[in-house]
Amino acid sequence: MPNTDVPSDYVPSDDEEFMNERQREYFRKKLQDWKGSLLADSKDTLSHLQTETVSLPDVADRASAETDKNIELRARDRQRKLISKIDAALRRIEDGSYGYCDETGEPISLGRLMARPVATLSLEAQERHERSERIHRDD
Repeated sequence: MPNTDVPSDYVPSDDEEFMNERQREYFRKKLQDWKGSLLADSKDTLSHLQTETVSLPDVADRASAETDKNIELRARDRQRKLISKIDAALRRIEDGSYGYCDETGEPISLGRLMARPVATLSLEAQERHERSERIHRDD
């Protein structure tokens, strides 16, 4: 897919053809930038965890440090899962399926994609999915 230069102030609009080349390039860049930011944060977390191996004599301080490490590791795991979703979205851009609901095949609104670029369901399909989860969780 050829790269199209998208002006830095470009914002996708409903007035355009859905998922035209400019929109795909806009979302590709948005996803790549987001992934780059997450990877940089991950490196910072790993660096921080590696340098913070100081043995603390106070039990409360050690417990607090362990809690902090666990929180950082959980955040890192969430980032890893998000990076996987970003990679999947980038693949969908390449294969032409990005921006279309996995359930209905209908376009996902630009507003939803702007807010959640890794979205795979339209708002309506996502709401149905969440209602279904609540019902099954209550069983």
